[in-house]
Amino acid sequence: MADVNTLIRDRMASKHAPRIPEVTAHLVEAGGKRLRPMLTLAAARLCGYDGPYHIHLAATVEFIHTATLLHDDVVDESGQRRGRPTANLLWDNKSSVLVGDYLFSRSFQLMVETGSLTVLDILANASATIAEGEVLQLTAAQDLATSEGVYLQVVRGKTAALFAAACEVGGVIADAPADQIKALYTYGDALGVSFQIVDDLLDFAGTDAIGKNTGDDFRERKLTLPLIKAIAKADVEERAFWVRTIEKGKQQDGDLEHALSLLQKHGALGDTRDIALDWADKAKAALTVLPDDPIREMLNDIADYVVARIN
Repeated sequence: MADVNTLIRDRMASKHAPRIPEVTAHLVEAGGKRLRPMLTLAAARLCGYDGPYHIHLAATVEFIHTATLLHDDVVDESGQRRGRPTANLLWDNKSSVLVGDYLFSRSFQLMVETGSLTVLDILANASATIAEGEVLQLTAAQDLATSEGVYLQVVRGKTAALFAAACEVGGVIADAPADQIKALYTYGDALGVSFQIVDDLLDFAGTDAIGKNTGDDFRERKLTLPLIKAIAKADVEERAFWVRTIEKGKQQDGDLEHALSLLQKHGALGDTRDIALDWADKAKAALTVLPDDPIREMLNDIADYVVARIN
């Protein structure tokens, strides 16, 4: 990870546009969990890889992730990320979008250096899927008819796609057997789904200490799983509340507290937690195909860690 961080700092530099490293450093060095690059390193090591390019791929994954965060904060008009002011708040939207574009370009340069078309295919597809998931979320966000199936499609796109690709490319660069590569993909996909569901749950059941303001998704009118579950059980009066606050966006003082009471009333938070735990179990089950190794146990622990945030 130290080598990955060194490579990230080196490749986020710019001779001609000093704002690029300023904006990038603000987010990259903000103390994120670095889960995605760590998964790439772990997958490659678990499959016996001893070359240099897992470092490149781990940095690639982090650049793609950072680029999507910069763009997301503009789209969501967010003011806080990882407990700090967002880049678009400190600089402006134009800087965030353009620096995000720069990081995407840098990520593709790093991919090419591995010399693997398969790796390039996996990460290029993941980048497209992430964008597709974000656009789908835009169209589904304020539609009370949005189903759990559509929500899962959004999550698989905007979050799980990069988790899955991060794990998969580690196996590919190590030239692992096809069944192990598939297992790594399955693990990453399930882990990413669990991770995002937990994030969406923490928006209502967490605290401001997690790095964003409690209730942001409600204020931004995002139909995440807890809301979808509560709306499915709503009576006429409750549905009218959801139409006003989510579909029409006419929110007023006390609405967040009322929304939280409805989530509690219908058991939406507990049901969402159970689904997150199920996906974590799916991730752990996928690991059984992989070599018996301390790193496999670490990957198992990561799945537990992701859901432990809600315990």
